[in-house]
Parts: sequence; structure tokens; C-alpha cells
Amino acid sequence: MEGSEARNRAEPGQSGTRPETRDGSCQTDCKIQGYGPRLSKVNLFTLLSLWMELFPQETPDENANDQIRGVGLVVARDSKVVGLHCSGAELHAGQAAIIQHGSRLAGCEVYFSRRPCATCLKMIINAGVSRISFWPGDPEISMLQATSGGNRSASRSITEEAALDAVAVEKLKSNSRPHVCVPLRPLGPGLLQFVDETSRKCDFVQRMTDDDPGLNVDELYNRERLRHLKDFSTRFLVGTPQQHQKILSQMGLENFCMEPYFSSLRHNMRELVELLAAVAAGVPRQRYGFYREELPTSSPPCYQVSQEQARHCIIQARLLACRTEDPKVGVGVVIWAKGSSVGCNGTGCLYLVGCGYNAYPAGSQYAEYPQMDNKQEDRQRRKYRYIIHAEQNALTFRTRDIRPEEHTMLFVTKCPCDECVPLIRGAGITHIYTSDQDRGKDKGDISYLRFSSLKDVNKFIWQKSPTPSSSPSPHLTNGYVRKQSRPAEHESHSKKKLCTGRSHQTPPVT
Repeated sequence: MEGSEARNRAEPGQSGTRPETRDGSCQTDCKIQGYGPRLSKVNLFTLLSLWMELFPQETPDENANDQIRGVGLVVARDSKVVGLHCSGAELHAGQAAIIQHGSRLAGCEVYFSRRPCATCLKMIINAGVSRISFWPGDPEISMLQATSGGNRSASRSITEEAALDAVAVEKLKSNSRPHVCVPLRPLGPGLLQFVDETSRKCDFVQRMTDDDPGLNVDELYNRERLRHLKDFSTRFLVGTPQQHQKILSQMGLENFCMEPYFSSLRHNMRELVELLAAVAAGVPRQRYGFYREELPTSSPPCYQVSQEQARHCIIQARLLACRTEDPKVGVGVVIWAKGSSVGCNGTGCLYLVGCGYNAYPAGSQYAEYPQMDNKQEDRQRRKYRYIIHAEQNALTFRTRDIRPEEHTMLFVTKCPCDECVPLIRGAGITHIYTSDQDRGKDKGDISYLRFSSLKDVNKFIWQKSPTPSSSPSPHLTNGYVRKQSRPAEHESHSKKKLCTGRSHQTPPVT
């Protein structure tokens, strides 16, 4: 690995990345881009780190130091996620990763949602990671506070601490073995529009449409997207361009302050923030959530995460689905387990078990596989016999064993199919959070008939929130929500088309 400052410092115009010819395809070894737009590995890990920064805290730290910003962190090995972490009341994200992985971090890549402080950076370097990437915004020890005026004495203290930390980080970076860089890449052509269109039509929005045919889906989705875009822009895009340039310079990234590199950097950051807003908008908050299906009155109470945590994990799965190799249907899965004790990190008692997306077998040739869906007549050339399902990838490449004494929760963007249901039961999954739009349907090549008969697994389905009432509701019995009946429908795959025109205008973000 490189050891010199010149090699560690990000080069202008490259956003600190090395060419990765295999990143156009996903699990496979083909350099061909494929038939549909998809997230690159670098941008997927970057987006997951940004989203982990927003992980809902069970016990928010009311005495948090405003100078220390919360951080999200992704640990990847061999292009697969093996850790998702965030800052907590006592531990920074980097420290949480050290506590959980220890020397197993050797050879891994880590992606921070902010440049880590010197305390975290020295431990991560010492663990022997191969690459450290960070979002080029306000760092963990905030410099933005120092540029916003206010109390002069406090401002001087913040400025001094941030400056000292920046010097220490530069020295650590220039003398370290890992490659330390800014990982941003432009999105693939049409990807932002593709994600926007598929988010509008995803299963969670479709369920709301089925329940309320008069619902204006475009209005609901646009409102959610614009709200998220405003929030994410405030958090992840550093103030004005002038403030951003100043912070980049103080962080030792003077090369990005020059034009046209600075404008390119801001553009790439803005695109990723827009994509994150589109993905999050596909799981609207309004009057819907994940509720347990009705079970016999003798069923014991079960553990369940909060609605905000469940929604957060489903959006993690939706981000993973953007990396799919299936050009029509993207599916993502993330599996979390409830540990025996509450940690001091931001995820509390939750530990990552695994995550995945649907793709062709790892190491094979992407271009040699069929791409047809069940619309085409030639069944021999359909894709379904070759695609590894998201649940299968998550269970195959899990980061820790599934323990019988723990609650293990699988969050998946589509109803599990008949091929995956036995695996979920056999693996010991105790909870499933999903949509049930495909429940009971037989599509010929892939069916969803076994999900309803899946026993000994708590199923939390995306549906309308139960209304508290003094009289019993037909959909609320013993604290559980009964599955609402919907008319049977003949199933056909709906093609996710890449439209040539946008149905809305994205507000400019400077």
C-alpha cells in the first residue's frame, strides 16, 4: 500500500478513486455495464454510511457536544458489507467498529459519512484496513461551527480544537499504509431518474394506493422527496460554496477547491443526496408502518424494533436494491439481530448479520445470462433460474452466526418467494419486515404461495396504522393487526421503464 502523502491525497478530478473496471457489473466478472442503471459499489457504500448517520437512537444523548458530529460507517470486505455502524452516546462510529471487529478489520475498506477524528483514524489505521474513504463535508470534529459566528470565545475554542485535529489527521494520513481518499463518483447515466421512477411504484407506495385508490401518489411522493431533500441537503451539503471551500482547505483537500474540480465535487455530492431522498421517499411515513399480523391469543409477546428503526432498515434494503443485477426487479435485504446487551454505539443492542441484493452468481460472467422476464414466451431464456435472490445472498455472506437465543430480523423490500421461505425458516430468522403485495400469487417462474404458511416467524407487514378506539376494530385484535383482505388479481410483471422525461423538477441545491 502507498505510504506517501502524495499517493494518499486525493487527485483532482478523480475524487480520490482508483479505476475499477469491474464495478459496472456487480457480483459477476464482466466489464459490460449491463442492461439497466445501477449504483456503483463506491456510491452504495457512501450512501449507506450517510444513511447510518441518521440511524434512530433509542436513547438520544441530550448532552451531546455540538462540536462532535455523529458519523455513519460502513465496513466492506471483498465488495460486501460486513459492518454498519454509527456514533452513540459514548462511542464514535470508528470506535464502535473497532470494538466489534477488532483485528478482523485487517484488509477491509471503511467508508465514513464524515472525515473521522484523529482518535478514530489512528485506531482504524492501526487495525490494518486497506482503504479509508470519507464524505468531503463537515468533519467529525465540526469546522462548520467555527465559520458560523456566534460566541467569540467558544468559536476560538472550536477553531483551535478543529485545527489541531486536522493537523493530526493529516500526519496520520500521510504516514499510514491505508489509502485515504474521497470516494465520490458520478452516478451512471439515467440512474437518478430510474430510482425516482421505481420509488414511485415500489411495493410500499403501491400498498397505499391499493388501500386508497383516490390517493394522489405523485403528490405524496413529491412531498416526501422534497422534505427529505431539504433535510439531507442541510445535513450533508456544507452551507455555501465559500464555506465548503474553506472547510476542504482546512481538511487538507485544497486540490478540490480549484475549478472545475470543486464544481464537479459539489455536483456529485448533490446527485447522491438527491438519490438518497428519492429512495427514502419510497417508504412514506404518513399513517403507515410495520405491524405484526394477528396470531393466536396464546402467542407470547415478541420483540420488535420501533417504527422509525424498522423504516430505517427497510430503506437500507432499498439502497441495496439499487445495486441489483436484475434489470427489472431490484430486491434488497438487511438482517439485524438483537444482542443480549445494549452497547454504547448508535445501534444500541442491534448487530448486523448480513445484507444482500439479487444478482447473478459471484465470479461468473454477467453477459452470458438470460435477461428475459415472464413476458417473453421462451422459458428457457428467462432469468429466474439464474438469479441469486437477495435473501440468499444475505444468508450466504452473513457476517455472524444466527444464534437461537437472539431475535433475528430480516428486512426485505419484497415479499419472500417460495424459494426463499424454507431458507428463512431453516436459518432461524425470527422476524420478517416486508410488504406483502405479492403474497399468494403464482407468476409461473416465481411464486409467493408459501409465505402465508410460514410458521414460527413473526411477520410485520407494511400497512395502515391501527386507529386507537374504545371499541374493538376488525383489524386490531390482541394488539396485532389482521391482514386486510384485498381482491385477487391476475399477476403480470410490470416493466420498470426508464422514461425520457421527468415528471417533476428537482430544486437546485447549491
